[in-house]
Amino acid sequence: MSEETTEPGETGKPNATGQPNATGKPNETGQPGQTAADQNVYDVIVIGGGAVGENLAQRVVKRGLSAILVESELLGGECSYWACMPSKALLRSGEALRAARAVPGAAEAVNGQLDVPAVLARRDAFTSHWDDSGQIEWAKNAGITVLRGSARLDGTKRVVVQPTDESSPRVLEARHAVGVCVGSKAAMPPIPGLREARPWTSRDATSAKEAPKRLAILGGGVVGCELAQAWSDLGSHVTLLEMADRLLPALEAFAGEHVAKSLRAAGVEVRTSTAVRSVARENDGPAILSTDADDVSADAFLVATGREPNTAAVGLETVGLEPGSWLDVDDSCRVTAVEGGWLYAAGDVNHRALFTHMGKYQARTCGDAIAARAHGEHAAPVAWSPYAATADHGAVPAVVFTDPQVATVGLTEEQARDTGVVVQAVEYDVGNVAGAALRADGYTGHVKIVVDQERLVIVGFTAVGPEIGELLHAATVAVVGEVPLPRLWHAVPAYPTVNELWLRLLETYGM
Repeated sequence: MSEETTEPGETGKPNATGQPNATGKPNETGQPGQTAADQNVYDVIVIGGGAVGENLAQRVVKRGLSAILVESELLGGECSYWACMPSKALLRSGEALRAARAVPGAAEAVNGQLDVPAVLARRDAFTSHWDDSGQIEWAKNAGITVLRGSARLDGTKRVVVQPTDESSPRVLEARHAVGVCVGSKAAMPPIPGLREARPWTSRDATSAKEAPKRLAILGGGVVGCELAQAWSDLGSHVTLLEMADRLLPALEAFAGEHVAKSLRAAGVEVRTSTAVRSVARENDGPAILSTDADDVSADAFLVATGREPNTAAVGLETVGLEPGSWLDVDDSCRVTAVEGGWLYAAGDVNHRALFTHMGKYQARTCGDAIAARAHGEHAAPVAWSPYAATADHGAVPAVVFTDPQVATVGLTEEQARDTGVVVQAVEYDVGNVAGAALRADGYTGHVKIVVDQERLVIVGFTAVGPEIGELLHAATVAVVGEVPLPRLWHAVPAYPTVNELWLRLLETYGM
């Protein structure tokens, strides 16, 4: 996005001014008309200026409240600079190259391998070269006050901020609400020697300036699989280590099987049912990861074994909560353990659905609830109302950007059965769809829907295939809208597109 961006939390396009962000920048961007007398009092204080915090602040300001957004790093947060945007930029070039090679005529025109410096330069452009000037300008234009510094709760509706410029601490007061949107960070498993061996986290892996010759990755979940794909494409020899018996263990089994097969074909050494017992590294030498079977030597190793909340230093103890804990919330994102209904938590920090798009969804819901309550309106978090993040409970869409991609929404078959739903699972090979065969020679993919037999609605969808994520929203609409299969039958897919898989699934179901 350009400097005129209207969507918070995603840089998308270069928007840097070319000047270091800390040079010549004011400590905050103030709201028009604000005076010195009230500069520390706001309707809403938002701690954390990532995509979630930006959306929450924007939402309440649009509804007539004042908001101050406190951020200690780059405005735009994890997604913009160290997660969604840089990782997908790293992955896209290899995906495009393979897509061209899968179509005769185009394949003959493709010569050579990826230009690694060009891929990294494009990644850098999508992070605005880690300069948040454009996001600061967006916040100013949106009427949001931004304060750079570290924020801590200090009792009811009070926040103490130590400004980044080392000026005196500021004590902020909220008239209505404080929103904690500080996100999560990479969790470090208690493996002897691991921390001392200087591991990469996802931040290091998405911002590295060159491809390591040998990269080991601990964890075969979404982050581990995506970054194994990315750095393998860019020339690293990657060893992917997963403790479970398959990759992507939280998803349908066939998803991990397809991804593992593709990664192995690309040269990634995939090891499942493998535990790392210890890690050692001497000076600038390679890291030695000792597993149950043998040792793995790597120039860099990435820990991708989960996330933990960024709440250790947010002052939770001043409101009766445990520092470093996840924050339990109701469907309007109001923290349930704090009396008075003034504290909210949106995004990763509430541990409901750890995806940027879901955090932004929660922020919109949370902002609407805060504004309605501030205006004296009834804002009960009734399911599917503007004040309830209902989709968190069984309609969370997600894409794993490996090649093939994995697109999911709703429940797996196992999850649905565990909740007591009477289900029928229907599966189909996507390569048999005419649109898929036209898209690429040898198109390989698989799709599964989970049908609630009592209500005749889809409660789960998983698909694997090249660029299959672009088809996900149809499944999301079907799940969220609880579209009955007899009505879904009349949603005719255009021919010949990969969307024809919907017709084949319903035919296989028996319609």
